[in-house]
Amino acid sequence: MLDFLSEADKWLFLLVNGWHSDFFDIVMVYISSKLFWLPFYLLLLYLVIREYKWKSIIVLLFVAILLTLTDQISVHLFKNVFQRLRPCHNEELALIIHTVKSCGGQFGFVSSHASNSFGIIVFVGALLKDRYSWLPWVLLIWGLLIIYSRVYLGVHYPGDVLFGALLGALLGQFTLWGYRYIDKNWLKK
Repeated sequence: MLDFLSEADKWLFLLVNGWHSDFFDIVMVYISSKLFWLPFYLLLLYLVIREYKWKSIIVLLFVAILLTLTDQISVHLFKNVFQRLRPCHNEELALIIHTVKSCGGQFGFVSSHASNSFGIIVFVGALLKDRYSWLPWVLLIWGLLIIYSRVYLGVHYPGDVLFGALLGALLGQFTLWGYRYIDKNWLKK
């Protein structure tokens, strides 16, 4: 069963990675870049501050906790434990895949990009969805672009980004529960 899943993951990776062009090579590098999204992050910051006023300090503290968790857990409990080579470091695939930029670290399971972005999707999306009903959809599109770009660029298998997104979503939900507990029991008093 694991062999089948591994082969399916490799096949899907080669399919996505094989759909490349000079134009989309540039686009995907930007989509995968954290600095490219800085205006989007500033918009999210503005919406959080607008909605939560002084409590936005606590919300941002929880965002920092969430990003620390998603980033550190994806590396120390997954990448360093499973040690699954990134496709661009896999000698079996090195000559047939399309890489656009540097490969990154040696191991790719799970994707930290996916974990971080889906943690934010769940946490910030839940906090702002009542006021901004469009935001969860925008966040989801943003997250899907991020994970697609990672496969397109040849640095992650689809399974890496799928499980990274799942990890991030779970940690986002746990962080949301933590924030709501603090808000209900300490901040509203």
